[in-house]
Parts: sequence; structure tokens; C-alpha cells
Amino acid sequence: MGTGQWRLPATLTMPKGEGPFPAVILVHGSGPNDRDETLAASKPFKDLAWGLATRRIAVLRYEKRTRHYPLECAAMLGSLTVEEETIDDALAAVNLLYEIEGIDNQNIFVLGHSLGGMLAPRIASQDSRLAGLIILAGATRRFEDLVLEQTMYLASLDGEIDKNEEERIEEIQRQVKRVKELDINEGEVVLGAGRAYWQDLAKYNAVATAESLTVPMLVLQGERDYQVTMEDFKGWTDALQGRDNITLKSYADLNHLFISGSGMSTPSEYEKPCNVAQIVIEDIVGWIEGQR
Repeated sequence: MGTGQWRLPATLTMPKGEGPFPAVILVHGSGPNDRDETLAASKPFKDLAWGLATRRIAVLRYEKRTRHYPLECAAMLGSLTVEEETIDDALAAVNLLYEIEGIDNQNIFVLGHSLGGMLAPRIASQDSRLAGLIILAGATRRFEDLVLEQTMYLASLDGEIDKNEEERIEEIQRQVKRVKELDINEGEVVLGAGRAYWQDLAKYNAVATAESLTVPMLVLQGERDYQVTMEDFKGWTDALQGRDNITLKSYADLNHLFISGSGMSTPSEYEKPCNVAQIVIEDIVGWIEGQR
């Protein structure tokens, strides 16, 4: 997929039978993800691809650039932004689907998860051919604030925060302050990224960008998600509810990967082989059919 130095391995999951089929492009969350968005024993993008393809929707998923070209991306840390990390390759995926026989190019959708969900409006703002957006656990708050919130949540899971955890939280707080003030030297990494990355994100408002778009959007959120929370979902809801082409839904028992569970969500959930909840597949299918 793509051209030139950033060509990426990809998998197109096509339904059985004759097309043309609507198609969904899966856009990863943060980190160097593979095409299945593998996290421990969970493979949410593989689940989505197979689930949607059985319902006559083609799905394109690909290796994330930072995974397939880790050394090259590290070498350009000083200039790397979400454009190079995520957006350019999502747009290349749209171009690819337009060239494939059997794809209904009037019905190509971007499905972004986590960081990909936050960036989905920005992707759509750069390609007017998209038929709509599906946002799964998309953040509406500053990314660095989510990092701090997650750190504090995980530290509190056992009921008390020990001295090492306190020191860890204080260090993250210092780094968050540096990110907000862009107090980052050339070539320095703060919270996993360089100055250009944080400067770029500081200028981007996912909700405001979504408000400026006219394409239909489906926004889904797990209520047990501790990485992107119901506070972020409220950001989408406050801005977008009431518009005829916007659908918003949350699920009481789902976590960040849209896998069912109970109680407080923890990282150990991802270590058990589980699948994206069938209701999520059904809701996406129903929404796409409604757009057609």
C-alpha cells in the first residue's frame, strides 16, 4: 500500500460474492501497531475485518508506519507529526481502494480507533471523497492529559498509591507541563514524542474539526474504557448530538478495545483471548447500510 519509501504491507478482506462492496479503512491507535492492532492476546482490527467482511463490507488494514519503518521514523523524530505517523497512510489507503475492482468507491469509510479516532476528522478534512467516519474511543481532550490520567488510574487500582507510584506520577506531571509549554529541546523525547509532534497536536481540535464537516459520523465508546473515557465521549456528544447525520452510542460493559467485561478495566484484560463484541459489529454494519 502507498508509494515510494513508505510502502506498507496491507490486508484487504473482501466479502464473498459479487460487489461492489462498501469498504472500511482501519486507522490505528497510538504506538507502533501491526495491521491487527495486536495488544497482548487481543486483535481488535482482525476481529473488525472478519466481522464486517461476513456482512458484505470490505476492510483494509495495514501495518503502521512506525512499526514497519521504526529506524527511519526514529531518525526523523525532530519533524515527525501525526501527518507522517498516521494521516498520510490513511489517505494512501483511500487512494488504493479507489483503484480496486469490486469496491464501491462512493461508500468508503474511515474507522479510527483511539488516536485514529481522534484524527479521523482531520483525515476526512483532507479527502472529500470519504462517505463517512466511524470513531471508536476517539479522544477529545489533550493527549498529554490522557497520559497523566491513565498513569494515575493504573497506580490507584490496588487501592493505594505507594512512594514509587507517587514519584512516577510527579515525573509524568513534569513532562505534561513541558509538553503544554513546548519546553522541549531539539532531538529530545518527552512523553514518547518530539517537539514537532506536540506542537502539531496543540493546534488540532478534533471536535471543532468534526463540527466543520458535513459527512455522517458514527461515534462509539466503551464505558469501562480507562484510556479514553466517557469524558471524551461527552466532548463528541456535546458538540455533535442533534445533527441528523451523527450517531453516538456507548456500551456499559466494553473496554478500550470494545471487548466485554465487568468491574474496573485493567491491562490484564488484554492478555485473555477475547473478541470485539458482536453488538459493535452489528451497529457498524447497520449504520453503514443506513448511509447507502
